[in-house]
Amino acid sequence: MSYKNYKLLKIRVHRGVAFATIDNPPINLITSDLVTELEMFAREVAADDNIRVIVFDSADPDFFLAHYDVGDLNQLPDEAPPRSTELHEFNKINEAFRTMPKVSIAKIEGIARGGGSEFVLALDMRFGAIGKTIIGQPEVLVGIIPGGGGTQRLPRLMGRSRAMEVVLSGSDLSAELAERYGYINRAFPPKELNSFVKALALRIASLPAETIALAKKAILVAEELPIVEGLLEETYLFNQAVALPAAKQRMSLLLKMDGQSRDMELGSR
Repeated sequence: MSYKNYKLLKIRVHRGVAFATIDNPPINLITSDLVTELEMFAREVAADDNIRVIVFDSADPDFFLAHYDVGDLNQLPDEAPPRSTELHEFNKINEAFRTMPKVSIAKIEGIARGGGSEFVLALDMRFGAIGKTIIGQPEVLVGIIPGGGGTQRLPRLMGRSRAMEVVLSGSDLSAELAERYGYINRAFPPKELNSFVKALALRIASLPAETIALAKKAILVAEELPIVEGLLEETYLFNQAVALPAAKQRMSLLLKMDGQSRDMELGSR
């Protein structure tokens, strides 16, 4: 796919990785136009067999995604509608990236608050820059609560008590504290962040697409099933992976190279 019909996302493809740069001046607000492009990108990249990993970053050095446009939120009805049985559009987009059989990574060098935080929480991995990354859920400060998944994803990552602190304080977290809380995977000095994320993305993209999909599916199961059911599902997915021609080829190559020898095993550290 060409990925050319975008104005707010700049997309380039390299060795199985789609690098998507968010560019919605002046502060990368989540607007209706950006939501439309994210939905289109989620749909197109999910159908692109040449892409195995997606990396999101920002064209703005100060803002990854500022938050959802408060002007749009303020136009919502004065009376709350009845309970919905269907996810709203932003949640659908976030769930699309969470569940698609490709790995999604956020490289956060700036502010990701509110909806920006919720977007990266739905991705598979998040990495931040020390001294630059700011992340949080400040919705309570304007009298509302997170509405794009923040209250559901944060407890799964950091536990109930820390999620309560993040949501009810509305405070910003630095990259270091976000890493300690489990909000992001790791925090790096700014000069090291890009090289790490790029190397990780390319390493994952070098794996068979089927292996990536099965591994991600097995991990997602842990969020949804009790342990015994999860173990049974893992075994089912493991047996599918072992039967893959690409897996047979790679395991045969490992044995041919004497990959289980003491020297080879120690050399892989």
